[in-house]
Amino acid sequence: MTVIFLRFHLAQNVFFILTRTNMKVLLVSQGSTGDIYPVIRLGKALKEAGHVVRFASAPLYRKVIEDAGLEFLHTPPDWEQPVFVECMRELDRQPNPIFLIRQIYRSGLSFMGELIDKIDTYIREHDLVVCSYVFPHFGVIAKRHNIPFATITFCHSVVPTPDFPPDTIPRLRAFPAPIQRKWNRFWWRLVDRIVDWAVNDLIVGILKNKGLSPMSHFILEPADLSIVAVSAPLMKISKRIDPRFQYTGFLRWQSEESPALEEELRQFCGDEKVPIITFGSVSFDHVQDIMSRFVQHWPRGRKIIIQSGWAGLSVELSRPEIKIICQVSHDQLFKFASCVTHHGGAGTTASVLHAGVPHIVVPHFGDQDYWGKEVRRLGVGTVIPQEKWPELLPSAVTKVTERSRYLKHAKKCAELLAQEDGPNNAVKALEEFVKNKRK
Repeated sequence: MTVIFLRFHLAQNVFFILTRTNMKVLLVSQGSTGDIYPVIRLGKALKEAGHVVRFASAPLYRKVIEDAGLEFLHTPPDWEQPVFVECMRELDRQPNPIFLIRQIYRSGLSFMGELIDKIDTYIREHDLVVCSYVFPHFGVIAKRHNIPFATITFCHSVVPTPDFPPDTIPRLRAFPAPIQRKWNRFWWRLVDRIVDWAVNDLIVGILKNKGLSPMSHFILEPADLSIVAVSAPLMKISKRIDPRFQYTGFLRWQSEESPALEEELRQFCGDEKVPIITFGSVSFDHVQDIMSRFVQHWPRGRKIIIQSGWAGLSVELSRPEIKIICQVSHDQLFKFASCVTHHGGAGTTASVLHAGVPHIVVPHFGDQDYWGKEVRRLGVGTVIPQEKWPELLPSAVTKVTERSRYLKHAKKCAELLAQEDGPNNAVKALEEFVKNKRK
């Protein structure tokens, strides 16, 4: 019976390969590493499936894109990393998601026209365009050239559904289901219009000069296909969603591992797992003051590893139990973790979930509050406020490492994620999408 099953499975794969049509795929993403790395992983999967893949992004990411074996295409801005860091710091200052989106677009106004021209030129040479969800207006360019266009989102909080209102909007739990669904639909439509206004208010003049129509349905209809790079079995999702949104599972790409750092970490940790802090590419004001408060409250003799990240985390006076490291693969680093304190970015949250260790989430902006809620719902960690994390961290570490249920739940999540294949699921969804478009 096993032999028959294996032969049937092999025949299915052979048939799929023989009927597959190779494509030229243009990937487009800007922003921080959290916006770049998942798209690199998608590009790798597309290339492994036999497709030609090009990645249009800023020069800051050229090396990591080319090191992954993907062809790099230049787009503005030509900023060095410190300018990107300042942009992330400005995002951290925004009071709500609408202001956040406006700030993202405001930071690109000076080069938006050139960026549109570049993308317009690149799109013509491809069979499919896949773009980060914050730039759905590139779909207007793709439509002008009759090229299939898809977006990719890294958090399910932006997927509209009648079962839940947008994040931060209260739920009418005490009301009958039909009233709840009407309430939820109302808010999704309203948020969709507000976001369209917030973006068009800034860029409509540029779009008009390029012969492009204004942004329309940023939230409700970002593209004919929107890949949601999130684990559907693990996360709180609704079955009542527009079929254009397809959950595929996480897309994770790792920095290159360092044998020298591996030995350093082994020497530092010895036989024990230690807490780790990483805020990735998030940056924020008053870093020196924040880290001074952290040092004052972190117990002497208790080991901890701090990844400096884009914020440049460091300590004023050297302490042997505090180890500062630079960029490193999450998978390599988290092998040494008893728990991980992080900002709640989609990519970092996925990496900690795959590592099977408890989380302490310190949300800063955007979807990070939402990921913090999901961490708590899954029972894999806790959340502490950004304003007081240096003071609250020691007790939070004690809580998630000494209460066994956090580690137990984290390991169960990791076991489930080990069975998923987000990259290949995404590739198949895109292939089917283009195949249907060609009919």
